[in-house]
Order: sequence, then C-alpha cells, then structure tokens
Amino acid sequence: QVQLVESGGGLVQPGGSLRLSCAASGRIFSINAMGWYRQVPGKERELVADINSGGSTNYADSVKGRFAISRDNAKNTVWLVMNSLKPEDTAVYYCNARGVYTMGRMATYWGQGTQVTVSS
Repeated sequence: QVQLVESGGGLVQPGGSLRLSCAASGRIFSINAMGWYRQVPGKERELVADINSGGSTNYADSVKGRFAISRDNAKNTVWLVMNSLKPEDTAVYYCNARGVYTMGRMATYWGQGTQVTVSS
C-alpha cells in the first residue's frame, strides 16, 4: 500500500512564501516522477510543477520564476517552495507520484490535498 502524505499548506499574505512537502511511503522500488497539482472549485485540476527521477523539472507558466520543485529520490520525498504568492495561487494542492514501481506493478498515486490560501 502506497501513501502520499502532504504537509505545509496554510494561510499566507500576498507576497509571502510557503513550502509544501510530500513523502511517499510503502514498499516502493522507484518513482518515475513526482509533482504538484492544484484545483479550485469549478475548475479542472492543473499541473503546477513536476520533477522526474533525473531531476528534470516542468512548471506551469503561471508559477515560473516563483515556485521551485525538488525531490530526494532516496527518501521518496518532493518539496515545492512557493515564493511571491498571489491570491490566484489559492487552491487545494495535491501531491502526485507517477510510475511508482512496487511489488511488480506500476501505478499513479495522489495525496489527500492541502489547502493553500493567499489573502490579506
């Protein structure tokens, strides 16, 4: 059983910073890519940033230059540092792990979501 546990969300003023963390647990042999998505009510979930096992990253245009994603492959952990936060960054942020290889199978997993609210 693979679980993704997120932490670090909360309320922050515009221009502030937050760091999200996500740790994958279980009998995991490898994870191809880990990333963060976000969703607001009435809209589809969208990719914020992801990073593969080799360290290559991908960012949504709206967060480039403000957010930074990193991971520790040995600890199956991914972080998202969010700087210069804007009210439009308010959303539920979900951790995602793709290409998770466990006990002879490969699958995609999601975290439970953590709320990020940017407001004065």
